[in-house]
Amino acid sequence: MADKPFFAVPAAAPPATLAPSAAHAVPAAHAPRLLRSEEELQRLPASERIRYRLVDAGRRYHANDNIAEFLRPGELAELKAEVAAKLEEVLRALVIDTTGDHNTQQTAERVAKMYFDEVFAGRYKPMPSVTEFPNAERLNELMIVGPINVRSACSHHMVPIFGKVWIGILPNEHSNLIGLSKYARIADWVMSRPQIQEEAVTMLANELQARVRPDGLAIVMEADHFCMHWRGVKDTDTAMVNSVMRGAFLKDMNLRREFLSLLKRKES
Repeated sequence: MADKPFFAVPAAAPPATLAPSAAHAVPAAHAPRLLRSEEELQRLPASERIRYRLVDAGRRYHANDNIAEFLRPGELAELKAEVAAKLEEVLRALVIDTTGDHNTQQTAERVAKMYFDEVFAGRYKPMPSVTEFPNAERLNELMIVGPINVRSACSHHMVPIFGKVWIGILPNEHSNLIGLSKYARIADWVMSRPQIQEEAVTMLANELQARVRPDGLAIVMEADHFCMHWRGVKDTDTAMVNSVMRGAFLKDMNLRREFLSLLKRKES
């Protein structure tokens, strides 16, 4: 008799949103009910156990979502081993002799470690600790941080994205001020997962808005995409630039103009 599936698949996927991770919940009508006990779950591969928890909680798990809260102690190591075994199968399917070729004998393990510990770490590790300070001096002038160098991978082809981010903050007396390096740490955490640039910039804006609570927030990102440089049209000169403007930056044309003009001055 065939074993039953370990969870029920929802009838329809929820619409994609770009809200902070806490808002990435699947509507209750779409959430499947549990079909296995904890004892049964422990016999499943780590990836299936984690997916089970996500689906049971009604949480989205797109390529650029953080799922750290659904991992249990020891499961990250299990995931690495599981992915390494699958990557070994991919190399074999590509007709690469991973036994006789000394260059690829441990490639699967190296790539799996790279995914989880570096290039996709923003999916599997919680947000880095960010110290927040009250705005004791009631600062309310424009602050700009950047350019911050960022790296990611296109979720369509899993090839690199290299770019720079500029962040503009207009604080108010109730804003939380964070250290300069923390902007880079948050940006790296958001970008260290498979991304689409348009969504990545909005995700970064959501995280900063929630923590700093400024009157205005502006982000500009410029990046080179190897899914265009390395494949397809192979155009190495084209870059993508996009922005997010919120609060005062959206309403005040002069503030927006000041922010953008200071970016140009920095570039020159």
